[in-house]
Amino acid sequence: MRLLNPAPHKEEIQDSEIVKKEYNYWRFRVFYSMFVGYAFYYFTRKNFMIAMPALINDLHFDKADLGIIVSVWSITYGLSKFISGIIGDRSNARYFMALGLFITGVCNVLFGLSSSLTLFVVFWGLNGWFQGFGWPACARLLTHWYSQSERGRWWAMWNTSQNIGGALIPIATAFFAQYYGWRYAMILPGVASIMMSFVLINRLCDTPQSLGLPTIEKFRDDYPSKSSRNETERELTVKEVLFTYVLNNPYIWILAVSYFFVYIIRMAISDWSILYLIEVKSYSQLQAGSIVFWYDIGGIFGSLAAGWASDKIFSGRRGPICVLFSFFVACILFVLSMFHEKLQLMDSILIFTAGFFIYGPQMLIGMAAAELSHKKAAATASGFTGWVAYLGAAVAGYPFGKIIQDYGWSGFFIALTICAVISMAFLLPLWNVRSREEGVFKQDKEKEKEDLDITGQEGVALEPLPSSGR
Repeated sequence: MRLLNPAPHKEEIQDSEIVKKEYNYWRFRVFYSMFVGYAFYYFTRKNFMIAMPALINDLHFDKADLGIIVSVWSITYGLSKFISGIIGDRSNARYFMALGLFITGVCNVLFGLSSSLTLFVVFWGLNGWFQGFGWPACARLLTHWYSQSERGRWWAMWNTSQNIGGALIPIATAFFAQYYGWRYAMILPGVASIMMSFVLINRLCDTPQSLGLPTIEKFRDDYPSKSSRNETERELTVKEVLFTYVLNNPYIWILAVSYFFVYIIRMAISDWSILYLIEVKSYSQLQAGSIVFWYDIGGIFGSLAAGWASDKIFSGRRGPICVLFSFFVACILFVLSMFHEKLQLMDSILIFTAGFFIYGPQMLIGMAAAELSHKKAAATASGFTGWVAYLGAAVAGYPFGKIIQDYGWSGFFIALTICAVISMAFLLPLWNVRSREEGVFKQDKEKEKEDLDITGQEGVALEPLPSSGR
């Protein structure tokens, strides 16, 4: 388990040319490694849903039995995102991400070799738990290798890996399930993920300091605030991470609550839209699937646009884009509820647009949580908000099914529109918030001030510089 300890820092390289060359090389290498690696996490996550019909025909399970498997996965995955975030902030992201992918691959293989409902529940529940290792590891890497003013673009590009993985796995899994049986649809992605875990060990690196490089803020002269320029990096204790920078940070709670409603919308459209198109507009299953395909494609463009706009237009502030995108989500939901004509092109455009605006906040809220806590608490903060988000994903299941049953599809769209408005309202206080100093709770700032008083440095950090005429 020593492999999971954060990589030790090396003596900092002083040659600026070497630093620049090494940074350019490693930033690209780390990015493409975690991009492909996280896409493989989706290979061992979404394959079960595609293999499910063939499994039903083979073993004669009913939908309630398979519903238990899906529910257990959601519970373990949501809880793991929070717990793994706490562990991930104090772990080597290189091995942490690889370990999670390795064990999810093993769980998929064991699932494919089983025929018992009990074993299915155990192996898929474990898969959900270790799936939770992927996001915190990537959050740690993204906050250590990319600075505030550029992180929106890098995080947005990385975020599209889930859309690409989610779009590719149905094609591959359906092929294996149709021609070779559902077991191969579970085993082959599992084996591929096991192999990919060793690639991650080879290609990833924990932090720039473990290579003798300066912090990313120093390298790019891009500090979140003036006071953070003089901060010395150190590993935080679990208590500091959990209570000082996450649970006692009001901005994290604001983000978590808004994330809850964003995920209700995201998962409700993902899970129920095919049924809506078939029941209300009389599309065939293939036609409905081809329309919903554009949901993830819209998500790719929405993530990239949201990341670029938050960096370039709003100078690293994530709140304005989240608010604006949530407003447009409410508008699109209203249009979807009113448009009853069967026009495949128009329906595809509406679903694409819905994915575009939903995946903007879906990506940015997780990143804002990492930025408004502490660089050393990024995984915990994003893991906590992710856990709350998946509680919202659970609400998108049975409760929304009940809404459709009792109030029809109009009730479904009204409920989703209300969720979008609530999310937008919670995000409004973050409009002008950019740096973690604005997010860390008040007591922590007071403690820092007391420390300055004790050391006799009171007022030094806040002393205004003489005017230089600029």
